[in-house]
Amino acid sequence: MRFMICGERSVRQSAAMLVSVIVLNCSSVRDALASPESADAAHELAVWVPLQLTFPYRHFTTQYSCSGLETRMRSLLLKLGARPDLEVRGYGCTQLSGPDPLAGVKIKMDVLEPAGTRPGLAAHWKRVDLLGDRETLEAAGDCELIEQIAQKILPLLTVRNVDYHATCQAQTIVPGSVHLKADVLVADQKPRAAAAHSPPPTAPER
Repeated sequence: MRFMICGERSVRQSAAMLVSVIVLNCSSVRDALASPESADAAHELAVWVPLQLTFPYRHFTTQYSCSGLETRMRSLLLKLGARPDLEVRGYGCTQLSGPDPLAGVKIKMDVLEPAGTRPGLAAHWKRVDLLGDRETLEAAGDCELIEQIAQKILPLLTVRNVDYHATCQAQTIVPGSVHLKADVLVADQKPRAAAAHSPPPTAPER
């Protein structure tokens, strides 16, 4: 009988030690996840690379004016991570104003790609929704444009986790017919200079 009691005590002690080890290991995992090193793992170094292309827009439903296509394309390319100094210029236009059946754009921009072994700047992945700022009918009206961006431009960019769907119909705008979401590589915001936060100098006392 005493042997059984001693055996029960040994089992209880071993179980208590095992629980302590498990708790300690869980605490270590939590600390590692909360550490700056783990947070920095979501960031990576990247470099700007130049990209030039001609983008002829072809349509059966939605037409843009030359200036309208320039403005829309600039907005979408900025969302996809293009540097703000990009150039988007119309070409092929046949009309001075109003919807143009042959509107297209020439694009000159810099985009980020992982630096690899090269020195680079701090960057991170950002989830973007290309049509997130559009009303339902406006978004559907962009169906053909988004479809052609997905086919001709997206493969040239550094993106991941792409969620894309388009069922464009000729001469018909169908709500919910298109969406494009993706993770894009964007540069970290530079911290503002300390001088910007310092109070203005005071005039010397006379």
